[in-house]
Amino acid sequence: MTPNALRDEIHQMHAHLCSSLADPNRILLLYTLNQSPSSVGDLARELDLPQSSVSRHLRVLREGGLVTGQRDGHSVVYQLTDPRVIEALDTLRGVLAASLKKQGALAVTATQSIPV
Repeated sequence: MTPNALRDEIHQMHAHLCSSLADPNRILLLYTLNQSPSSVGDLARELDLPQSSVSRHLRVLREGGLVTGQRDGHSVVYQLTDPRVIEALDTLRGVLAASLKKQGALAVTATQSIPV
């Protein structure tokens, strides 16, 4: 594989992983699975979501390599593939918090400079 082809493949994998995170319910699922491995039914009850939605989101997360499922009798128990995904999500939340803080400061400055 050429260096450019390898680079392109890595960028494609990175984009696919990021697209797996592009839904708030999938992020909630990841945080919930970080607490403990769970079945679809348990996750649906915990997050108050329809089982069909949870199953669909878990499929996307599984295809993105973020969760794995292990059969346990009649159900499948899901868990994080790598707990570092939570560290990455926490880092992104930090970036978001800093951005919101900056926007808030700008809003305060803007409203203070408007003549009454």
